[in-house]
Amino acid sequence: MSRETKAAPPRAWQRMLSGRRLDLLDPSPLDVEIEDIAHGLSRVARWNGQTQGDQPYSVAEHSLLVDRLVIKLKETTPIKWRLAALLHDAAEYVIGDMISPFKAVIGVEYQSVESRLQRAIHVRFGLPAELPADIKRLIKRADRISAYIEATQLAGFSEAEARRIFGRSKVHAGIRLAPCSPDEAKHQYLERFSQLFS
Repeated sequence: MSRETKAAPPRAWQRMLSGRRLDLLDPSPLDVEIEDIAHGLSRVARWNGQTQGDQPYSVAEHSLLVDRLVIKLKETTPIKWRLAALLHDAAEYVIGDMISPFKAVIGVEYQSVESRLQRAIHVRFGLPAELPADIKRLIKRADRISAYIEATQLAGFSEAEARRIFGRSKVHAGIRLAPCSPDEAKHQYLERFSQLFS
């Protein structure tokens, strides 16, 4: 009589450079470190790397742009919600930046993992696990404007195509993107975080 052996469940955690071990299925805020986030986001390319220039345009740079646009959209935005804007894609330090068409293909499983990570990140830095609806809308609006800017300046979209997909706002006037090195993006991200989190 043969005995059935149970296979060990697949590993669902990632070791971070800080030494933290982040469980993707049940992430703890105690395992979230801003240095890990900044490091990861500065090395994750937006647009799957399909951008012009000598450097890839990172999620860290995108996050800084969204923070800047939130202020342009609503100058009176309290600092904690500016922090939420900076951290809006922070989960991507673990799961990468999936382009929207691919997220649509994967569906709810991806959204579930991303949502759990984002909630843990919010709690770690003193934000509510779920942001208020009006703040979510404000950040989403800034995110769409940033996508339009990035699409037309870096990702080869025509203005008409980008306008059709992302919409358009005059808020972006005067913003010029110049991708920087991962180390510089990490430095800028950490510097902005230190201004917003105390």
